[in-house]
Amino acid sequence: MLGVVVAVWLSERRWRARGGRPGTIIDIAVPAVIFGLIGGRLYHVITDWQTYFGSRAIKEPIQALFIWEGGLGIWGAIALGAVGVWLAARKRGLSMSAIADTVAPGIAFAQAIGRWGNWFNQELYGSPTTLPWGLEIDVDHGGEPGVLYHPTFLYESLWNLALGFALIFVGRRLALRHGRLFALYVAGYTLGRFWIEGLRIDPVGGVDHAVHFLGLRLNQWTAIVLFVGALVYFWATRNKTGDEVVLGPSDLSDTPGAEVDPEHASGQADPGTGESSAAPPGGSDDGPSGRDPSEGGSPEGGEPRAEGSGDDAAGAGDAPDATEPATKEKSS
Repeated sequence: MLGVVVAVWLSERRWRARGGRPGTIIDIAVPAVIFGLIGGRLYHVITDWQTYFGSRAIKEPIQALFIWEGGLGIWGAIALGAVGVWLAARKRGLSMSAIADTVAPGIAFAQAIGRWGNWFNQELYGSPTTLPWGLEIDVDHGGEPGVLYHPTFLYESLWNLALGFALIFVGRRLALRHGRLFALYVAGYTLGRFWIEGLRIDPVGGVDHAVHFLGLRLNQWTAIVLFVGALVYFWATRNKTGDEVVLGPSDLSDTPGAEVDPEHASGQADPGTGESSAAPPGGSDDGPSGRDPSEGGSPEGGEPRAEGSGDDAAGAGDAPDATEPATKEKSS
């Protein structure tokens, strides 16, 4: 749960920095989390069905619904969680790709935090090791006395932590749009998950053993497919341009006294910018150089450019005096 809070907090800051309406990510997170929990549980039950069904089942079928007993597959959580985000974005008239790029670092940080639950539960550990950071596992959880095991949860937590910061850095330098930053998240996560999964010895797809296909575990094959898919998407959209809406019609109409550029009252983007320009003054998503200020300045993605900057002051005289109170403040 802490991971969800951190992800929402960071994504909310990044969304506001792009010119989006405050509170949007919080609202979208509700269906995303609900759908994500359902998807994560479904993936777990489908891939570990023998745990709940069949002659060798070690749990009752009804326990497949007991989500509080643990057992969530990240693949299903992300997939169905994305459906929840899409439904919310479609209702608000927002660009799904803009939301995906905004939340990508936060998801990585949430996974980094969530993996520590495996330590408390003594689960999803790796093969025996003689490394000094090896983990002792109780006999009740499958360990053997005097044997140390790879703390694969720690490996994945550190990997995801580094991935989150890398996404912020790359997004700041390259100003990736149209879901390309999210594609890098998928590629980065699956790359790490592939080698970490190879160290794990927990059963996946079986009761007392992991199902292998051509020498690889089930989750390793899933990682390969998603890794290739993410790279294909990243390459295929390298020249993609167009509008990404961060302020939908409902966002503008529901905000009394919203400071909207009179030339962009619909919340759409300037031709060729690929970003909504109906943001509050100083919250423009793209600076003169094309660099995304939402990605700069701090790990949280930064704040919108401060009012009263040179660019804002230079353009303040182009708007009528009575258009916006903020314009007057800039020129005072």
